[in-house]
Amino acid sequence: MLRSYLPAIVFLLLGGAVGGAFAVLNSKLGPSRRVERKQDPYECGLPSEIKHGMRFGISFYLIAMLFILFDIEVVFLYPIAVQLRAYGGFALAETVVFIALLAVAFIYVWRRGALQWK
Repeated sequence: MLRSYLPAIVFLLLGGAVGGAFAVLNSKLGPSRRVERKQDPYECGLPSEIKHGMRFGISFYLIAMLFILFDIEVVFLYPIAVQLRAYGGFALAETVVFIALLAVAFIYVWRRGALQWK
């Protein structure tokens, strides 16, 4: 039984040893000069000088909602695509109607200028 796990155990030990060696070598041989700018927290692509109460434009939220909308579309379409034969023609018709409604909504949002970053 142990013989079947032996390659996995050796792999884990070897990986841990290499990772530990690199961490120790980095701490001993790497630069140790502290730079104030590098010590600042960096979150979400915003530099730390920006106040936390900064307001985002409405276009940011519109793009985010559109992304979520089309992401959910993929989640709904995937099971139908995998089992289309089991669901039959009714599921295909419903899928076409669903995609058509989303296309109309996408064209409306596009014409209104929600996709233009300002």
